[in-house]
Amino acid sequence: MTGQEAAGRRTDLTLAQWRETINASFAALEITAPVDSEFRADLTTVELDDVHLFDMTTGAHRVVRTAEMVARDAGEYLKLSLQLQGRARLRQDGRECVLGPGGLGLYAAYRPYELVYDGPQHSLVMTFPRSVVQLIPAQLDLVTAQRIGQEDGLGRVAVPMFRNLAENMDLLRGPHASKLVRSALDMLVSVLSAEVVEPAGAHAGDLLVQQATAYIADHLADPELSPGSIARALYVSVRQLHSRFAAQHLTVAAHIRAVRLAAIRAELADPAHRDDTVHTISARHGLTDPAHVSKAFKAEYGESPTAYRRRVLSSS
Repeated sequence: MTGQEAAGRRTDLTLAQWRETINASFAALEITAPVDSEFRADLTTVELDDVHLFDMTTGAHRVVRTAEMVARDAGEYLKLSLQLQGRARLRQDGRECVLGPGGLGLYAAYRPYELVYDGPQHSLVMTFPRSVVQLIPAQLDLVTAQRIGQEDGLGRVAVPMFRNLAENMDLLRGPHASKLVRSALDMLVSVLSAEVVEPAGAHAGDLLVQQATAYIADHLADPELSPGSIARALYVSVRQLHSRFAAQHLTVAAHIRAVRLAAIRAELADPAHRDDTVHTISARHGLTDPAHVSKAFKAEYGESPTAYRRRVLSSS
């Protein structure tokens, strides 16, 4: 960051004005409210190079980013929401978390998501490039729509840092502002890394999920990779394996699929693999049915493998 900033404040926005403002600030979103005429919102924004902060006070409403919207504009950005007052329900990647005051939630703008505010609320939303969070796609898949609380581990440090940003939006000017925001994001990386290594809700000595995810990463090329083969390799029952994943709101099959699709997506975007067909790349990661790959990839990322490759490589 170089400290270049822009700021603005708008108050008493109607729903129509809110839609216009938000869609100009974020990627395209579908926004609805229980009663259009009763909705009002205030917004303060600060831009620090490629990091944008939005302090939002609103009435009840629902925000959806659909697969079609992602297909039209799949910028590689992440969003972080800190709930200051009221409550939000965040859904992405088959998971849901509830954010009350002091709750942080991460979500990806390049995949579909839903946020529901069931009453008046105040929150801070930050957008920043995915490259800021130095985790591979498969690791990011584990931490979206997961609540980070101020009472949990490193959350005790991270949440106050982001709350401090929200409370001092008017002071975020100049080089010190960039340093403050960078410090908060660096702490976020530490929190997310800890969540990947030791997921919330897992017993400290329970390494089964970590062992299973490592085994999956090492055996993606095997078309026969399955809960059964993983359980046999780790000398546990299939039931035990499913139970450990379920405790983290995951399924074994969904994790295998997500990791494979992420690996395929990475190679499709790599100019070094430009001459490899989609089928060749997919088979390298254990998926040999072109129709299945195309359908699963589009469901996950909002566009076909061919369309994604064309779009990404044409801009490189």
